[in-house]
Amino acid sequence: MKKISIVIPAHNEQNNIHPLVNELQKVLNSTGYTFEYIFVDDGSKDNTLNEIKIQSEIHPEVRYLELSRNFGKDHALQAGLEMATGDAVITMDSDLQHPPEMIKEMLRYWALDYDVVYTYRAEANAHAKKYQRFSSKMFYKGINMLSDIELENGIADFRLLDRKVVDQLNLMDEYEIFFRGMVKWVGFKQKAIPYTPANRFSGEASYSFFKLIKLALNSMMSFSVRPLYAVTGIGLFFSLFSVLYIPYVFISYFFFGQTTASGWASIIATVAFFGGLQLFVLGVIGMYLGKLFMQAKQRPNYIVRSSNLVKTGNDLIEL
Repeated sequence: MKKISIVIPAHNEQNNIHPLVNELQKVLNSTGYTFEYIFVDDGSKDNTLNEIKIQSEIHPEVRYLELSRNFGKDHALQAGLEMATGDAVITMDSDLQHPPEMIKEMLRYWALDYDVVYTYRAEANAHAKKYQRFSSKMFYKGINMLSDIELENGIADFRLLDRKVVDQLNLMDEYEIFFRGMVKWVGFKQKAIPYTPANRFSGEASYSFFKLIKLALNSMMSFSVRPLYAVTGIGLFFSLFSVLYIPYVFISYFFFGQTTASGWASIIATVAFFGGLQLFVLGVIGMYLGKLFMQAKQRPNYIVRSSNLVKTGNDLIEL
């Protein structure tokens, strides 16, 4: 009997743990597979960890990792993937917006020899705020234009990964992780299925607008050097454009007797524009250098504070 690991990162989700486990139990008990649930508490400030511990006492297949602080969702996913021992791993959110009943459809495609079964929103998320829908749309347009991968609009962290895909992902030693892009990058036989997100059962999303901007920038630069080519092209364009100023100077001097350009406002505007452009180009280069600096430190992507399991080979041993 094949085993399925379900990795669920959780950050301040105390009211969602019990309902989620109940829904998963209803769906999975009739699938013919064995399951393990690996909850990763990503530095929660509420009683999320206690709720997970209660569920682990009721259901022996529930395991948990408590991270020492909030490392971010992708790093929490990495921690769960590295501890998962199933023949396939399913990742999903803990707020019940990812419908548990879709797991059966994922398993059906997995049985048809698909290595990756991932989901994307079938339509605009009506439950999200306007700025979240707009920023999400711009994010996917930007990453598809500036990176070497292509992501569907609304692609989610609700996916099934075959063991061989998980093994490849675990080999990647990267400081800044973007799993949605990494899963597409590794290739294999993939199947996309649409889903309609449900209402969040409880709590508020922890991603702010500025966190989304940071995520977008990091994601675009993690899979391509096209931003460097883009700013190089911008610099080259304005350098060539400035050459056109030379004929203007000669014409003004020989035909109109003007030795200096009139108007200080246009000069100040030009200096300010090119000064801002230079800072922008330096900023892009600096972000790439910053990524190299953080990668060279080789700090761990996460630290486990406590857990009820230990991994030995391909097996998990409960403490």
